[in-house]
Amino acid sequence: MKNSILCTFLFLFSIALYAQDDPVNSDVKQASNEVKVNALYMVIGAVDVTYERLLNEESGIGLNVFLPFDDDIKDDIDYYISPYYRLYFGKKYASGFFLEGFGLLSSVKENTLALVGGDILVNREETVTDFALGIGLGGKWVTNNGFIGEVSFGVGRNLFNSNEFNNDFVAKLGISVGYRF
Repeated sequence: MKNSILCTFLFLFSIALYAQDDPVNSDVKQASNEVKVNALYMVIGAVDVTYERLLNEESGIGLNVFLPFDDDIKDDIDYYISPYYRLYFGKKYASGFFLEGFGLLSSVKENTLALVGGDILVNREETVTDFALGIGLGGKWVTNNGFIGEVSFGVGRNLFNSNEFNNDFVAKLGISVGYRF
């Protein structure tokens, strides 16, 4: 009887030891920060920089900032700031196909025609700040050295200052390159 109890105890103890975490995999630390530049917007005259913090192998949060430097683009938009959350579906760590939910705070220039004195039309320009919520999708590829290539598209809707002169919808488009560290 003592032998069977001792054998059962040793068997259960060995199973408990085997169930411990694998020390090789638990020490592996994945890179969790990314910096990217939208190459498409650089061509058209704007700087679009993104920082992303990877939360785990299938999600990340980030902040995207758009600032135009070309005068033609400055005539339409002053800036936008866009925080986002991404959910990744790839086999590698935080890469592959993704879905994104984002907010977008933007400042745009609005031109309106106004009647002054009954029959004189005056072109007025004013700056309108608005906030939009939207969804997006895309794909991210990461090399073993940490270099990133990304393609993304998103669309959203302004929540506050939409009228016949200001667009109700906003769009984000990106062909970005960057580095994961």
